[in-house]
Amino acid sequence: MEKFQLSLLFKINGIGSASGLIYHNQRLYLISDNCTFLYKYNIENQQLTKSALVINPQENIPKTEKLDFEAIAKNQDTLYVFGSGSTHKRNNLVHHNLSNKENNKYDVSNLYSTLQSFGEIKPEDFNIEGAIIKDSTTYLFNRGNGKTNKNVIFTIDGDYLKDEFRIISNNYKLPKIKEVRTSFTDAILVENTIYFLATAEDTISTYDDGAILGTIIGNINLETMKLGKTKKITSTLKLEGITLYSNNKDEISFLLCEDNDTEILESNIYKLTIKK
Repeated sequence: MEKFQLSLLFKINGIGSASGLIYHNQRLYLISDNCTFLYKYNIENQQLTKSALVINPQENIPKTEKLDFEAIAKNQDTLYVFGSGSTHKRNNLVHHNLSNKENNKYDVSNLYSTLQSFGEIKPEDFNIEGAIIKDSTTYLFNRGNGKTNKNVIFTIDGDYLKDEFRIISNNYKLPKIKEVRTSFTDAILVENTIYFLATAEDTISTYDDGAILGTIIGNINLETMKLGKTKKITSTLKLEGITLYSNNKDEISFLLCEDNDTEILESNIYKLTIKK
């Protein structure tokens, strides 16, 4: 990860506080932590459309009321959109079918409370920010920006909606930026490697924002769950979403989105290219 290039690829007007994205068939599917829409951006014609994830969807929802959709994953023709679980109002999961555009909304409070107990994470330190789904296994990433810095990957095998599942948890001590520990903000699986983003934010709260000190990218071997190399890619940006853009023998490229923590309906999409 010694050689990389991070550049602003384009801006999308009409969505703010982007918290996750999926690239599929020349389209970007994006979520925002302060709204309840799923956004679809056609890269070729630069058109943005949106569809409701819940009944009576809203944009720029006040922090105390928002569902805080922070993680998005794709499995076959379904998008999985997870709330962060950082308050009791944020324990939601939406399945969005890409074929018929239908949504199914679930309360995952039982799953989240089980993860907190299993991972020995206090409710005030629980904050799901990334998700990966592979076959019948779900990986959820707890952002360690609470007092205890609990960066945890939960491996969940089975059907957690029917309480028929097993859990494995792995804790990670991620690098610091300016004496502040970085914490998971998103992740994606490429072949047998997890690529993750982690941001240093000068706060000890999963609720309150702090000064942004930078973002790193790192990798984890899926079989061993061992932390590999990490690299700081910015000193100023809070990058909260990562999706695969291209992959060949010489380099791998990702698209990243920035959470600007404002009410401005504009999102920057960055391209990160790493030499292999």
